[in-house]
Amino acid sequence: MSALDQRIVLAPTDGSLGPLLRIADDHLPPGQGYGRHEHRDVDVVAVVLAGALRHRWGDGADLAAGDVAVLRAGSGLSHDEIAGDDGVRVLQCYLRSGEPGAPPSHEVYRAADGWLDLRRPDAWLWLARPRPGEGVVVPPGLLVVRGVDGVLVERQDGRTVAGPGAVLVWQLDTGRPAWADG
Repeated sequence: MSALDQRIVLAPTDGSLGPLLRIADDHLPPGQGYGRHEHRDVDVVAVVLAGALRHRWGDGADLAAGDVAVLRAGSGLSHDEIAGDDGVRVLQCYLRSGEPGAPPSHEVYRAADGWLDLRRPDAWLWLARPRPGEGVVVPPGLLVVRGVDGVLVERQDGRTVAGPGAVLVWQLDTGRPAWADG
């Protein structure tokens, strides 16, 4: 049983954000998980904001605040994620699969900062974690800021964002994927 506190902060239903399907701001208390569940033909980018998370699939992975995990479900997998001793707050970003039907894979990027190579031709992710009072100049794109007052999501042309918080910018190709035309 899960004690998940989930807030969906973005879920376009019109395809206007290309491969980006949903962003959820999730909080799990210590030792709690999502429960074993399946994914297929979706990429899940998990940005750990606070606490720790244990990913249970394949060899597993332990994630800490600042880490980013990219799960490519491809042809399908069953997995779980369990919060560490202090619980976890994580942004779960769901994208349409870049390679539908491919074998599943999982990558972890430790202390991610700046541009993150998602190995996709249609989605790019930039991250920063400004300290209190510190400003960071962000690139243009879909800005997602997790600060002390919640989550802000907005399209923007590039600007300065003040900390504290976690700052993500998604740059997305909103055209139809080549595989969908086949």
